[in-house]
Amino acid sequence: MIALPELPFAKDALEPHISSKTLDFHYGKHHNAYVVNTNKLLENHALKDKTLEEIIKGTAGDPAQVGLFNNAAQVWNHTFYWNSIKPEAGGKPSGKIAERINDDLGGYDKFVETLQTAAVGQFGSGWAWLIENKNGKLEVMKTFNADTPLAHGLKPVLNLDVWEHAYYLDYQNRRPDYVTSIIENLLNWDFANSNI
Repeated sequence: MIALPELPFAKDALEPHISSKTLDFHYGKHHNAYVVNTNKLLENHALKDKTLEEIIKGTAGDPAQVGLFNNAAQVWNHTFYWNSIKPEAGGKPSGKIAERINDDLGGYDKFVETLQTAAVGQFGSGWAWLIENKNGKLEVMKTFNADTPLAHGLKPVLNLDVWEHAYYLDYQNRRPDYVTSIIENLLNWDFANSNI
C-alpha cells in the first residue's frame, strides 16, 4: 500500500511564493489522486508489495503498464518536489553541492540559467531536474509528464514541478515568475546536499 506522505512544512509556510490554496489542490487533490490511483492499479498486481522505486523501474517503458507507471512516478516525483523546496531557502547554495555546481555546471549563475531554461522551456506538463548522471557529474534535465530520472538510471538531486497545477492559482500563465521565485526563495539545498 502506497501512502500519501506528510508535507515537510505547514501548508502556509511557503507563502507568498506558493499559497496554501495551491497546496490544497496540488498536494491535497493532485498528489493524493496519484496515490489513490496507484493503489487501485496495484490490486492483484505482481508489483503490489514492491517499493515505489521498484514499481517505477519495473513498469518504465512497458506500454501495457503505462497507467501504473504514470501514477506511481507522479507519487514519487511529487514527494521529491516537496522535499526539494522549503521555507526561507533558495539563493546560492553552500556545502558540497556548491562545489559540485561550480565544477560540473560552471557556477551558480550558469546553473540558474540552465535550470530556468529547462523549466520554462518544458513544453506542456513536466519537470525540471538537477541530477547526477551516469558519469557522476551534475546535470540539468527536463522530463515530460510523469517521466522521472529514476526510469533512466539517473540519480535525482532536486526537482521543480512545472505542471500547471503547481503554479496556476498563484502565477496564472507566468511560469517564468514561478520558476524564479522557487529558485530564489525555496530551493532546499540541504536536501540537495543529502542526495550527493
